[in-house]
Amino acid sequence: MARVAPNPLCLHRFRPCFQACQFPPSLFKSTFQCQTKPRKFPTVSCQTNPNSTETSTPTEKEVLEPGQVSDGAKREDTNASRDSGLPELPNKDLSKRIAVVSVLASVGLFLSSRLDFGVSLKDLSAAALPYEEALSNGKPTVVEFYADWCEVCRELAPDVYKAEQQYKDRVNFVMLNVDNTKWEQELDEFGVEGIPHFAFLDREGNEEGNVVGRLPRRYLLENLEALARGEASIPHARVVGQYSKAEKRKVRQVVDPRSHG
Repeated sequence: MARVAPNPLCLHRFRPCFQACQFPPSLFKSTFQCQTKPRKFPTVSCQTNPNSTETSTPTEKEVLEPGQVSDGAKREDTNASRDSGLPELPNKDLSKRIAVVSVLASVGLFLSSRLDFGVSLKDLSAAALPYEEALSNGKPTVVEFYADWCEVCRELAPDVYKAEQQYKDRVNFVMLNVDNTKWEQELDEFGVEGIPHFAFLDREGNEEGNVVGRLPRRYLLENLEALARGEASIPHARVVGQYSKAEKRKVRQVVDPRSHG
């Protein structure tokens, strides 16, 4: 009898060929190392103006310390302050010029005040013409009787000085101190009872009138103008204001007979 084969399909048995591939471990290590290594990319700054022809290049970002302001912010603040419409402060040259003008004005004011209020009776007396000479030079004369202790005389000294400077070429100015006993006869002749006493004399030495005490300055100037013109009379011939009494005078002996003070 024929023998029945155990494999009815007559299939041959083959060794399986699908076996797990075995790779060397160094291959896996190198693969994982390449994947975990970080990659570097260049930083590119974008331009806001697409029409710009400049080539974009990588730029480094500016790092500012706390409290520091960038140059761009400074320029923006400067432009904003200029466009704000606020008035600009004057420059240094203009300030220096204003200071110089102020100083000069102050000096001028000081000098003018010194000229007006720095004149004393002593200065007037030193510049006055001697009485005898005034009566002999053919000019009209103004004789002022005064005293150093007279307050009204001191107050009117600046006005008398200005009038003298204005009319000294046409009118004589004489100062007689009532404390000087040399002028006792003139005190009686002109009837001096109060000072300051201004006696106005024509070219021949005759009295045309007198002004006594504190009065407006124009009274003195108008009388001087009449004398300088040679008029027959003066506009203010008998005028009396506030004065100091001559009885308070301090009589003293004449040291120099030629003295008119």
